[in-house]
Amino acid sequence: MSRLFTEDLRIAYGDQVIVKDLNMLIPDGKITAIIGPNGCGKSTVLKTVARIIQAKSGSVFLDGKQISKESTKSIAQKMAILPQSPDAPEGLTIGELVSYGRFPYQRGMGKLNDKDRNVIEWALKATGISDFKDREVDALSGGQRQRVWIAMALAQETDIILLDEPTTYLDLCHQLEVLELLKELNVLENRTIVMVIHDLNHAARFADHLIAMRAGSIVKSGNGKEVMTKPVLREVFNIDAEIGIDPRTKKPICLTYDLVSSNALAQEQIS
Repeated sequence: MSRLFTEDLRIAYGDQVIVKDLNMLIPDGKITAIIGPNGCGKSTVLKTVARIIQAKSGSVFLDGKQISKESTKSIAQKMAILPQSPDAPEGLTIGELVSYGRFPYQRGMGKLNDKDRNVIEWALKATGISDFKDREVDALSGGQRQRVWIAMALAQETDIILLDEPTTYLDLCHQLEVLELLKELNVLENRTIVMVIHDLNHAARFADHLIAMRAGSIVKSGNGKEVMTKPVLREVFNIDAEIGIDPRTKKPICLTYDLVSSNALAQEQIS
C-alpha cells in the first residue's frame, strides 16, 4: 500500500524534458532512497512531489488526491520537505527556526499556543538539540544545523518527510549521525522517509527501498539486494562494480568499481 505515488509524471525546464512518464511508488512507513547520476532528475522529482516544481503533465497523488488540487496548508500538514543546503535568516535562533514548522496549523495572527510549544519542545528533544535552543543557527556545525532543519520538519507533525541530499557537505561522523537519526524516526515514529542521496553504501545501509534513476526514468526499484547489483549499477552509473555484503549490517556494499570504457559501452549498444 502507498499513500504517495506518481502517475505518468512529465517534468521539464522550458523545452527540455527532464523526467518523462514517471510512475513511482513510495512504500508507507519505510525509508526510500533515490539514487542516480548527476542530472538524472532525482532532485527534480523530489521537488515536484513536494509541489515546489509544477509538472508539465501527469500527477502526484497523496491519500488518493492530486496534490496540485489541494491547499498548501493541507499538504504541509501531511508532508514536509528539507531542501538541499537550506539557509536560515541571519540571527535566527534554533527555537525560532523550529517554530516555523508550526505554520501549517496557525491561524489569525499566527501566535503559538500550548500545543505548538509542546510539539516544538518534543521536536527539539527528538533531535537532541534541546540544550542549545537559544543559540543562533549560524553558530552551529553542519551536522547540528541539519538536526535543526529536521526538527523543524518534525514540528510539522507530518507522516512523510522528503530530504534532498541531507548529508551533503557533512563529514563521515555527521553523515552517520543524520542518517541514524532518520532511521530512528522511521522506526520509532513510523515516519515515511524519502531521500535523494549520492552515497550508494549509505543508501543500501539505511533504506528499505531503493529507486535507481537514469536520464529521467526509473531503471530499477526494490530492496538493496535487488538494486545494488553489478548489472543495475552498470546501467545507471556506467561503472563495473564489485558488490559484497557488509559484515556488520549484512546489507549489500559496493567494495570497489571502475569506469566502463566507452568502447565497451559502444559494443554493448551494437549487440
